[in-house]
Parts: sequence; C-alpha cells; structure tokens
Amino acid sequence: MIPTACSISYKLNGAALDYSLYKTVYIGQFPIRAALVYAPLQSLFENSLTDYVRSNTRLQVVDGQADLDLTGEITGYTLTPQSVNENAVAAQTRLTITVRVKYTDHKDESKDVDQTFSAYYDFDSSYMLTDIQDQACEDITNQLVTLIFNATLGNW
Repeated sequence: MIPTACSISYKLNGAALDYSLYKTVYIGQFPIRAALVYAPLQSLFENSLTDYVRSNTRLQVVDGQADLDLTGEITGYTLTPQSVNENAVAAQTRLTITVRVKYTDHKDESKDVDQTFSAYYDFDSSYMLTDIQDQACEDITNQLVTLIFNATLGNW
C-alpha cells in the first residue's frame, strides 16, 4: 500500500477572493433606520467596515462602480433587560445592534448576500446607557464587521 499525504490549509481573517478577478469594492453608507438613534454609530460602523476590508484584503475601496458592493442600513438599536435580581429588577441590560447588509458580486451573482446581522453587549443595569454607550457600540461594531466580512468577502 502506498502512503498518501494530504494537506489542509486555513486562511483566517483573510478574504477568499481571486484577486485576478476582483480589484475593487464599494462600501456604501449605512444609514440608521432604527427607532432609537445614536448618531455617531453610522460613521463608526462605516469607518470600521472600511478599515477592516482594507486591512484584510487587497481590494481597492472606491466610490462608485466596483467589482463588489457592500451596502445596507442599521435597522436596530435596542435595549432589553436580561437577568433579574432578587428584587425583581433587571441586573443586566443588553444593547443589541442589527445591520442589514446587501453584498453584490458583479462578477458572480450566485455569491450575492442579502442578510441581517446582529450583535450585542451586556452591561450592569446600575450604569446608564450614556456611561457605556461609546465602548458598547465599538465592541458591537467590531463583532458585526467580523460577521459581515466572513459572510461576504471571507466567503465562510
């Protein structure tokens, strides 16, 4: 019997793109369409997504026509009580941000994605949202950007 060998390769945090085919990506605005609005969230999200794509691909981010498009909207910004303490008061509060993303592959429409992504941040209810909002939004945005990248450009 002849021994056989195989190799497995993984590419973490990198795009699964054929760079001979894909050169450019357009990242559109993600307007806030949620009932609650935290104004800095839109620019935080758009900048984080753009920076992540630039850091993890060789694609050129362009304004206008591109090989790939990432567009969407921030559809949810909600607070919900979580665990309840012995006094029947919420001990934890969850901030959840939801983003709808439309990924268009102009070279292969079978790779198009129209999906909603959510991520959350739990915090002690003794804090006001205004006390933790900046940190919470940054953490949630990082989670969302990773999820979106993996579902689109990462091709997971």
